[in-house]
Amino acid sequence: MKIKPSERIGKLPPYLFADLDRQRSEVLAAGVDVIDLGVGDPDLPTPEPIVEELCRAAHDKSTHRYPSYRGMMSLREAAAAYLRRRFDLELDPATQICALVGSKEGIFHLPIGLLDQGDAALVPDPAYPVYRAATLLAGGRPLSMPLLRENGFKPDLAAIDSGSLDRCKLMFLNYPNNPTGATVDLEFYADAARFAGEHSIAVAADAAYVEMGFDGYRPPSFLQAAGALDVGIEFHSLSKPFSMTGWRIGFAAGNPELIAALAAVKTNADSGAFNAVQYAAICALQSDFSWVEQHNAVYAARRNLVLAGLREIGLWSLEPQATFYVWFSCPEAVGSAEFASRLLRETGVLVTPGVGFGAAGEGYCRIALTVGEERLSEAMERLGKFKL
Repeated sequence: MKIKPSERIGKLPPYLFADLDRQRSEVLAAGVDVIDLGVGDPDLPTPEPIVEELCRAAHDKSTHRYPSYRGMMSLREAAAAYLRRRFDLELDPATQICALVGSKEGIFHLPIGLLDQGDAALVPDPAYPVYRAATLLAGGRPLSMPLLRENGFKPDLAAIDSGSLDRCKLMFLNYPNNPTGATVDLEFYADAARFAGEHSIAVAADAAYVEMGFDGYRPPSFLQAAGALDVGIEFHSLSKPFSMTGWRIGFAAGNPELIAALAAVKTNADSGAFNAVQYAAICALQSDFSWVEQHNAVYAARRNLVLAGLREIGLWSLEPQATFYVWFSCPEAVGSAEFASRLLRETGVLVTPGVGFGAAGEGYCRIALTVGEERLSEAMERLGKFKL
C-alpha cells in the first residue's frame, strides 16, 4: 500500500538545511575538504560551569521524572529576572513566561494555538523557514513581507495592503535578523506594535540573537516598545549566545493570553524540557554573561575577516552589528542556488543560498561564522579564486 502524505506536507518546500546537509554529504563522500559555512551551529563550546550544572542536576534523581509543561518555576523566575536586568521589563513568571524545548519548538507550536483553517500570518521574506512551515502546517496562509536592501531589510508595514489582512491573525518578526544580520531600533518595534494593535494581529518576535551584538550595539527587545505587551510574544533561546544548540532549551515571554495559547498546545504536544537542562539554563541566565561577551568578540573578529575578504573579491555585503551571519550578494550572472551548489562542488565551501529563505532572498547568500579564522581565511581565498 502506498501512503499518501497530507496536502499540508505537500505544500512544504524541502527543508533548507536538510537539503544542504544532503549536498554536503555527497561532496564529502567524493573526498572534498569541505569548509561548512552553512548552518548556524556554534563551534565554540558550551561554557564549562553550565556543563557542570547539567551533570550535577542529572545525578539528582528528582530531575528524572516528568517536568512541568510550562517549565520549572525557578527557571521562569530566572528568565523574568534576566528580562528585568537586561530590558527593564516586569513580567509575571507564572502567567507571562513559558519554558520551551528550544525556541524553534515554541515558534512552531504558536500558529497551531492561534490560527484557524484559512487564517493568515505575515511572514518575513527572506526568513527562518520555520515561520512559513509552521503557518502552513497549522492550516494557515503565509503572507510575505519582503525584506529589501533599500529598506534596511525591514518590512515596510505602511506598504501592506489593508485588504490583504482579512483574517490575518499573526505577524512574525526577527531582529537581529536571520539570515541578513539586519537590526532595528525601538521606533520600528513601536510602529510594529501599533500596526498590530490596529489590525488585531498578534506579534511573534524571534529574539534568538538578541545577545549577539557587536561594536557596542545592544539589541532591544520587542517587548520594550510601547504597546508590545498588548499584542506580543517573544521567543528567547540559549542556543546561540551560550553555544547550547544541542541542549534544546529556551523560553517565551509576553502577553499572558498568547502564552496560555502556546502552553495549551505544548500540553498536548510535548512533556517539557528535561529538568536537568532547565537547571543548566538557570545557571546560564543567572551568570554575568561574560561568556557571551567572549563569544561575541570571537564572532566579531571572524565577521571582520569575512567582510574584508568579500570587499577584496568585489561582492557587496551587509556589515552586521549582530548575529553571526554575513549576508552577501552573489554575482549577477547566476542565481543563489546555482552559485552555492557550484561553489560547494568546485571549491568545497558551503554557503547558504538566499532563495532558500524565500523568494526575496534571491541574489544573496549567507555565511555562518561558525569555523575558526584559519578556515575562514581559506574559505575567502577559495571564494576569490572561484570562477563562474
